[in-house]
Amino acid sequence: MSLYLENVGLIMLGGVFVCAGIEHFLRFRQIAAQLPFPYPRLMLAAGSALEIVAGLCLAVGVGRPYAALALIAFTIAASLMMLNFWSYSGPERQSIRSAFTINIAVVGGLLLAAAAPGQWT
Repeated sequence: MSLYLENVGLIMLGGVFVCAGIEHFLRFRQIAAQLPFPYPRLMLAAGSALEIVAGLCLAVGVGRPYAALALIAFTIAASLMMLNFWSYSGPERQSIRSAFTINIAVVGGLLLAAAAPGQWT
């Protein structure tokens, strides 16, 4: 039962990244126009491709710890670049901070995925 639950959880976790990456490509121009850093189209394409590929790897169990580590790095970088709640105040700050906090929880799940027994052999 435990292995079943672990696999369902990893499919769900990887699936979130796959869906996000696909959505980013479907709304590419819109999203790229809103990104506040250099080379937004390149960064968006690379990040979205990473989300899809690493998310699939996480979900199907191919290179799972490496996929999890790649998604950890991506999630931390994206959170620091896009969810800078410390630059806001009021309700907007609270909303952005909530998204940042959720990403911290996602990183926690990815750490568990990377550390799963038998994954590094």
